[in-house]
Amino acid sequence: MGDPKSDSDGTCDCASEPTLYSDARAELRRRDFAKFLASVGGLTAVASLTAPLASTTQVFERSYEGPVYSDGVYLVDEAGERISENRLASGDQLTVFPEPRPGIEDAPTLLVRFEESSYGGDIDMGFTVDGYAAFSKVCTHAGCMVSDTEGQLFVCPCHFGKFDPTGGAAVADGPPGRPLPQLPITLTSDGYLAATGDFEGPIGPGGE
Repeated sequence: MGDPKSDSDGTCDCASEPTLYSDARAELRRRDFAKFLASVGGLTAVASLTAPLASTTQVFERSYEGPVYSDGVYLVDEAGERISENRLASGDQLTVFPEPRPGIEDAPTLLVRFEESSYGGDIDMGFTVDGYAAFSKVCTHAGCMVSDTEGQLFVCPCHFGKFDPTGGAAVADGPPGRPLPQLPITLTSDGYLAATGDFEGPIGPGGE
């Protein structure tokens, strides 16, 4: 490829010279770059699809070994708001947490409300108040979050264990070996839900 030709006035006649967009090698580089961008976009899309899946199968872990709740600990929603007596209607449910305590701010709990006549089985009615009942959200089979429902049943998305909240979160189907532990709750004098103790059994897999 020769040197660029110059006109008599000293200016360069570069019209015949390869440019960034006409050079074959540059074209190949552009194609490679386009493939790279497509790959990055594909990986990003895959990541965005797998993120919700990872969140539904997340296993609850806590290093804090003390009680999750104790007498007088308020139940709060994900925004940290305390749960008032009229927060749920009959048939509703909500994920709640113990009002922040060191190391266990994110301990998830399933709060439900039904007509008191709907409860039966192994539920401890002394742990309920005004139709409200609360259970650990951590599946007793593999420790995944019990985050789905089927009718009024709680369903764990990992292995499809099912629990009946009106029957004390007893196992209705699937591999779990025991119910979700129930949390004793009450209404405080200022009209909010609070625990009167810790869960009646161990959280997650294991335990009797």
